[in-house]
Amino acid sequence: MRKVVVRTLMILLGWFFVLLGVIGVFLPLLPTTIFFIIALFFFAESSPRFHQMLLDNRWFGEDLRRWQEQKSVTRQTKRKATWAIVIAFMISIAVLYQRIELQILLLVLGTILLIYIWRLDETKVESEEANL
Repeated sequence: MRKVVVRTLMILLGWFFVLLGVIGVFLPLLPTTIFFIIALFFFAESSPRFHQMLLDNRWFGEDLRRWQEQKSVTRQTKRKATWAIVIAFMISIAVLYQRIELQILLLVLGTILLIYIWRLDETKVESEEANL
């Protein structure tokens, strides 16, 4: 009985973090990728089917597989994340045009996030090497 409860709880937590990741696609302050990585962990421990579903996802599955196997990301992924962060934070800062303290907070958070992303280990992919 205890195993069933723990497994169910881990599946629910996995879906909770998938939901946060999806919300994070639209809200710049939520770190999308880390939520998917956490969900991947919970599904690895509780549901091979859901775990594989995340790894097979056409939008972020390849990155999750790379993270799971190598704890790294590609330079292309870093570039995409950088553009998404810059655009989302610029829009958020523009919306808060009369709240300088919030604009500064967003600028600091965005900078910290970009520093973190660019400090992650990088994996070279054959298609990237051809572009260099």
